[in-house]
Amino acid sequence: MSHKVTVIGAGLAGCEAARILSRFGIRVDLYEMKKTRKSPAHHSDNYAELVCSNSLRAANKENAVGLLKEELRCVGSLIMEAADASAVPAGGALAVDRDEFSSYITDRIRNDSNITIHEEEVTKIPGEGIVIVATGPLTDGELYDDIKRLTGEDDLHFFDAAAPIVSRESIDMTKAFKASRYGKGGDDYINCPMTKDEYLDFYHELINAERADVKGFDKEIVFEGCMPIETMASRGEDTMRFGPLKPVGLVDPNTGEEPYACLQLRQDDRESSMYNLVGFQTRLKFPEQKRVFGTIPGLENAEYLKMGVMHRNTYLNSPMLLNSDYSLRSDGRIFFAGQITGVEGYIESTASGFLAGYYAACKALEIEPPFIPDADTVMGSMAMYVSDHNITKFVPMNANFGIVNKMPGKFKGKNKKKEKNGAIAERSLEKMLCFANILDRTLDEGDK
Repeated sequence: MSHKVTVIGAGLAGCEAARILSRFGIRVDLYEMKKTRKSPAHHSDNYAELVCSNSLRAANKENAVGLLKEELRCVGSLIMEAADASAVPAGGALAVDRDEFSSYITDRIRNDSNITIHEEEVTKIPGEGIVIVATGPLTDGELYDDIKRLTGEDDLHFFDAAAPIVSRESIDMTKAFKASRYGKGGDDYINCPMTKDEYLDFYHELINAERADVKGFDKEIVFEGCMPIETMASRGEDTMRFGPLKPVGLVDPNTGEEPYACLQLRQDDRESSMYNLVGFQTRLKFPEQKRVFGTIPGLENAEYLKMGVMHRNTYLNSPMLLNSDYSLRSDGRIFFAGQITGVEGYIESTASGFLAGYYAACKALEIEPPFIPDADTVMGSMAMYVSDHNITKFVPMNANFGIVNKMPGKFKGKNKKKEKNGAIAERSLEKMLCFANILDRTLDEGDK
């Protein structure tokens, strides 16, 4: 086989795959359609655009997605390099200035001499050569039909949503206050406290608000991690108070007490001029978003820089279709990466892109993979989860310790969960550092 790979899609997974292929000295044809046609969720021409949130979630390694970030840092992930360079304050989470983040990645990809950019839409998977399909959950049109033909797939999908973004100067800070939950990370969030009466007024307005029509949404197949706030509210009066509006760990300085409910807003850009409403993914009509969210103290006159939207996500029945290297069982030259495989989340997509690119590079060079991450690592456990043919009811999955190999022995005491997760992290990072050393040696030998 020639030392050349085609990557379709320049999102998080596609860019990560293209970068590791380039590090192996493999020429990459990277196809991205945004210059000719954008999906309903995309706005920028830059690559690796974050469409739902600017948060990459937990930063600490005792959390599975936090550990996955460390694993990716070990192996030189481009996405993590960009995230660290564009980080903005977010308490115990890693959040980024989304424009800086995607600009950083776009610049690195466009200036990589091994990567040739093709600003055009791909409507059919190439019939020859090694291909990585990283077209994301919004894959549609002729390419979607071709994937269905190739895989014999039924129409698997769920609905995802994005939260609105408001301008910092339009938030009434006489009612809102700055703080992080439990004081972790400094005063990184703007908090809008609510009394019981204010909360109930908001709740009633929300459950009765007019929703935007979304084709096929009648059954409300939603991903639990990005549930529309109105769907959450419909599950019970107090559901939001145990979710995004929980007041625990916050004290309103105006009263000296914990509020009945509290909305947090997270910084969305480095200049601190934009804030997104945490957990407020929605499919309310745009005027209804302004009206209903305007009942929350501090947001009465908020200026909306970006409205919340909902979109349909497609994913493969991966356990029936993919190997643990993300290649197609029926055609080993074709790899899939990113959310279309059923991994859910920015960092999870990145990890699948890294592994798909790594294994595709080995296939192109006709070498055995020098290291295979196993289920002792989050990265390896995700690859095994999406390829486990014993799974009969497959659903998209975030990184979690439930799919990672258990630690031997028992952990006792009130901190046993943290100690156990810390031990899992130590074991994982030891293996990933080994992977990184082997990868560096392999790349050095390739250069010689």
